[in-house]
Amino acid sequence: MKKELNDIELRDKKHLWHPLIQHKLKPNSLAIERAENCILYDFEGKQYIDGIASWYTCMYGHCNPYIIKKVQEQMTKLDQIVFSGFTHRPAVELSEALIEILPKGQNRIFFSDNGSTSVDIAIKMSLQYFHNKGVNKNKVICFEDAFHGDTFGAMSVSGLSVYNGAFEQYLLTVERIDVPTEKNKEQVLSKFVELIKKEDICSFIYEPLVQGAAAMKMHKASLLDELLKIAKEHGVICIADEVMTGFGKTGTNFASDHIETKPDIICLSKSLTAGLVPMAITSCSEEIYLAFYDDQIKKGFFHGHTYSANPIACTAALSAIELLKTKEIQDNIKFINKSHNLFLEKLKGNNKVKNLRCIGVIMAFELNMEMDRYGNIRDRLFNFFMDRGVFIRPLGNTLYLLPPFTISEKQLAKLYDTLTLCIQEFV
Repeated sequence: MKKELNDIELRDKKHLWHPLIQHKLKPNSLAIERAENCILYDFEGKQYIDGIASWYTCMYGHCNPYIIKKVQEQMTKLDQIVFSGFTHRPAVELSEALIEILPKGQNRIFFSDNGSTSVDIAIKMSLQYFHNKGVNKNKVICFEDAFHGDTFGAMSVSGLSVYNGAFEQYLLTVERIDVPTEKNKEQVLSKFVELIKKEDICSFIYEPLVQGAAAMKMHKASLLDELLKIAKEHGVICIADEVMTGFGKTGTNFASDHIETKPDIICLSKSLTAGLVPMAITSCSEEIYLAFYDDQIKKGFFHGHTYSANPIACTAALSAIELLKTKEIQDNIKFINKSHNLFLEKLKGNNKVKNLRCIGVIMAFELNMEMDRYGNIRDRLFNFFMDRGVFIRPLGNTLYLLPPFTISEKQLAKLYDTLTLCIQEFV
């Protein structure tokens, strides 16, 4: 029976413009009334297990009571203050907590509003770093099939034309290389060196270990490390986009922890604030910061956001880091990883699926069928899961899980059972 639209869904259609959909083909959006831990509830009371932590943000569950309590306390003290010329306790304490867990070499924290902007800031830092030194380096190296966001700098270093096709003539100048594999590494390394030797490359930006929007495409830490070593040897700034991978998702605090050579700049957002409020951070080394530290005002970094270092967002982030460091969450991460691998082990030898992979709490595979990234079959897959009380967003024929750290064994089992049923019915 076709679901009857409720009042919220009907009113939604009048004014709202949703992201990443073609409204003529998908006119209706499901109204969610509330969420608790790993469960979403619609207005009819139906429950959905959030199998992707609402785009990798609510890693400690929705409306986490500890984080809510801390944020409520902060709201009664200081809600918002301009961060240019002022500071406050939540920002200071968050910076200290972050530096403690960030990969070695990070020492400065710059606030913004979202993941795309954190990338734009990183690129601007790398360009101005050389400009301040009187050196003309104006190109960035990035991976094919990368996705770093929707603002212009972030689009420039992204490679998914469905997102960026209309804007290509307006973007920054970039050079693209393939993600290194055992088969192509010699060609990739050779091209990388060739590009760097032209001496116009300011930075190399990468998604460490997992390219999320490229359908959870994973690559080896050792191969990425070879590229980073070359970049460092030639003075190219290394930018790790950890917007998706950061804060425990790959089994370590950051994906860069798996890699010997550490980045100069790191981009953070999504689960930074546990999904409660928007905020982003671009961290960098002291060396990067000192290129802007000068008697000349024009050498300062003149980029700012009204809500930079919002005290409420900082409090949410600080509370999330406190939870991340607990034994309970660390044990849960290990449990989810073990469960994912046991499920994938059962799929081995099944010719209906391919490219089984897992790192930390991220698990993915492809259905052995051809289909468009967006389209009728993908929509049927999405509806198949939702009809069974599971929220997963297929990326074409790629099915993946990235659940909250707080998911239960029973909820995980339902996710696996639903994936198994999907394989049987669709392939």
